[in-house]
Amino acid sequence: MDSSATTQSVSIPWWLVLLEGIAAVIIGLFLLTAPGITLLFLVQVAGFFWLFGGVLRVVSIFVDSSLWGWKLVGGIIGILAGIVVLQHPIWSTLLVPTIYVIILGIQGIIVGGTSLVLAFRGGGWGAGLLGIVSIVFGVILLLNPVFIGIAILPFVLGAFALIGGIAAIIGAFVLRSSRGSSVEQAGDVRTA
Repeated sequence: MDSSATTQSVSIPWWLVLLEGIAAVIIGLFLLTAPGITLLFLVQVAGFFWLFGGVLRVVSIFVDSSLWGWKLVGGIIGILAGIVVLQHPIWSTLLVPTIYVIILGIQGIIVGGTSLVLAFRGGGWGAGLLGIVSIVFGVILLLNPVFIGIAILPFVLGAFALIGGIAAIIGAFVLRSSRGSSVEQAGDVRTA
């Protein structure tokens, strides 16, 4: 068995990358053109994901009992989060992005503080400057997380999904053509 056949059987099919790219472009376009209803839909999908993931995590305890306490706690939290999101769709559409923005703000302040400490310990002015920018970014996010989460986050996510989807579509065709040429080269080597 040659290495090229092994590599191709393990790698991701090009058409799966293409489908993921198309889905990302569609979601990105919906987030940019109809952010409210798309955000509501995506939060509901997250609710189903958390609910089913929590149930599967609890069921997995019976298959593999290692770390059963963590699996049980994680499963219960997932089930509860899924139920709350599915029972209160409008409230969840406001709350989930707001919590996400709060987490990003706290993370920005922590990363900025760490960068400042590194700058004072000899990391240079670049680390200090990035630390200050990160802290300012975190504080801005924490000043009005509801507005940023509802009004700005869908557009940012939509732009990233659109750009990432286009890149995935292009990458899928590049992957397809590179695999096609490697198969042709392998056929040429075998016939020679």
